[in-house]
Amino acid sequence: MTEAGSTEGGAPTGRAARELLARADSLLEAARGVLADHARAVAAVRTALDPLLDVLVRSGLASIPVSRLKDVTEGRLRLGAVEQAGFTTVGQVYGASRHELRQIPGVGAQTADQALAAAGQIAHAVRDTVAVRIDVDAPDDATSALVGAVYRLVEAGPDVRRAVDGARRLAERLEPLLTAAGPARDRLRMLFTGRRARAGAREAVAGVRAAVADAVERELPLLFGQVSADLLREPDSPVAAWVDFELRPAEYYSLLAEMSGTGPDRDAAEGFLPSGIAGRVRGLRLDDTRLRVSLRGYQSFGARFALAQKRVILGDEMGLGKTVQAIAALAHLAAGGETHFLVVCPASVLINWTREIRARSTLRALPVHGPQRREAFAEWREDGGVALTTFDTLHTLPDAEDSGVRPGMLVVDEAHYVKNPATRRSQAVSGWSRRTERVLFLTGTPMENRVEEFRNLVRRLQPELAPAISTRHGAAGSQAFRRAVAPAYLRRNQQDVLTELPALVQVDEWEEFSEDDLRAYREAVATGHFMRMRRAAYACPESSAKLNRLRELVAEAAGNGAKVVVFSYFREVLETVREALGDGVFGPLSGSVAAARRQELIDGFTAVPGHAVLLSQIQAGGIGLNMQAASVVILCEPQIKPTTEHQAVARAHRMGQIRTVQVHRLLAADSVDQRMLDILARKERLFDAYARRSDVAETTPDAVDVSEGALARRIVEEEQQRLRTGTDERTLPVDG
Repeated sequence: MTEAGSTEGGAPTGRAARELLARADSLLEAARGVLADHARAVAAVRTALDPLLDVLVRSGLASIPVSRLKDVTEGRLRLGAVEQAGFTTVGQVYGASRHELRQIPGVGAQTADQALAAAGQIAHAVRDTVAVRIDVDAPDDATSALVGAVYRLVEAGPDVRRAVDGARRLAERLEPLLTAAGPARDRLRMLFTGRRARAGAREAVAGVRAAVADAVERELPLLFGQVSADLLREPDSPVAAWVDFELRPAEYYSLLAEMSGTGPDRDAAEGFLPSGIAGRVRGLRLDDTRLRVSLRGYQSFGARFALAQKRVILGDEMGLGKTVQAIAALAHLAAGGETHFLVVCPASVLINWTREIRARSTLRALPVHGPQRREAFAEWREDGGVALTTFDTLHTLPDAEDSGVRPGMLVVDEAHYVKNPATRRSQAVSGWSRRTERVLFLTGTPMENRVEEFRNLVRRLQPELAPAISTRHGAAGSQAFRRAVAPAYLRRNQQDVLTELPALVQVDEWEEFSEDDLRAYREAVATGHFMRMRRAAYACPESSAKLNRLRELVAEAAGNGAKVVVFSYFREVLETVREALGDGVFGPLSGSVAAARRQELIDGFTAVPGHAVLLSQIQAGGIGLNMQAASVVILCEPQIKPTTEHQAVARAHRMGQIRTVQVHRLLAADSVDQRMLDILARKERLFDAYARRSDVAETTPDAVDVSEGALARRIVEEEQQRLRTGTDERTLPVDG
């Protein structure tokens, strides 16, 4: 063996071994550093969270009569003396000391200890049910400390979990190996070590080399450094943490639910599946290495359900993240070696799917739509990725058999579009479904109300299950229905998982102009008419992409019995929406409607049992009116002033609202909508979020908004330049 180092039995020796072990030491130190930094960040959250939970627990105990202590001890506890001393609630006993209770005549050490133990058990049970809600309009020192502590974990992003898991596994692997490889660190020590110990050291060095190589291949050294730096990064100020919370509340609430140990009832979060199926799903470990987002518990379960059951319908209520659950399932399969996936959806959500896949995973998204669809399909067939196509495009492409591709998973969004097996779109989907082992149908429509429709969908997935499904299952109620069809169906409602949801879910609904939309838009751009550009997406109602998506959102809300408020700046747009939705729509509210009449319309809208739709100009509905009966808000177009949107959404998202509010903002890609958002996001949004937390902004909201005239001029000029230079791929003439 030379000092320069060589290999013996496949393991480096001499200097090479020492250099390898030194490198492994550094890697182990980095892994331990990540674990320590994460532990400190988690401890900081718990330190800030525990006092808030204690307040909630004590509040809950204050309403529980002291007699309930007997239930915990199965009647063995005698409370007469305690009650006579003025202790009427469990909270009073919980807050007392052992010494204080023993001062009560007739209460001995055993009774005091039993009473405190019983109160502690009830307190523990109450703690499992409470959840901290953060009020951005009433921040105090305690909630500011909590938001600031959670900020570190949120800012570090989804890489934290991967880094911590990787660090823990690497430390468990390296620590014993480095101990066993100890003799190889010193040439003389290795020389005077016994033969068996030398062989063990060489074997350990070989193991260290394999562990280091594996860590480097997985880019763990870079990941550890990045995550440690992120976990040590504090917000610039308390205000900065509050701003971040307002911009992405879902991440904060998800972490809080995880930290506090609270969350939805497990049976409800798992869709009331039978224990056998639920256990099998829980036993599947989800590989999230290709994901760029942290899943909530119920979302992880949904993805694993799709993987474990292979051919299923995911029917979660709108707003619970069916898309991200599907992406998680695709990412898991991709991490395991699958290369081709197919998503079929309505044209109205194709852009959203493309954006979501690219933002939330490392998967390659390839739209197969429009004039170049055959070329895109051929590229997907050759190179793989996630092909995204529409129902109407699918039947124009080579079918599953002719393509020679067997996707790792077929995802069908808005699956009720293929409920009729006789239609061309249904037949095209069925062709691919028969050739694909894993198929995931997505629909937010509650299937227990549409048993025949459900039976038709199940025939494509698990035909052996369809004959056993009858209308009596739907009549028996939602939970009974879900248990009966559990092998093929998972649905969770908002109230099932509410503790893991923020109070407000905001979704940008990106649409692609139809040809008529584009023609109207180009005409408005050519004339330099900013307001006409903003409403061009509704100029041709028969083919309007935005209006089509609005109908779908309203229909899904109707299926869930949810009330909807539709806001637009333009009275003309609201009239178009009213005609498209038909009878039974309230409004529109506008500036010309007297205040008393406005309130009558809102009262009538509120009084309707179940689903209803209210239309309102955003200026008229955004101030002074309460619309908390609505849990779905649709914004027909983005607003020039962010405060206008904030005020309008606040009409529904306010005290008294008992459901999570979903805000859907309808946006047209490559249009005035996108330009407005780019400018506002780049120059104004963050400042506005800060300013809205100041006294000046509370009294003069216009002070933090951009100049309407300047914004309009800039956007008109940019769009005229873009269309003149041909950067828009579509080339319809301005005059038709």
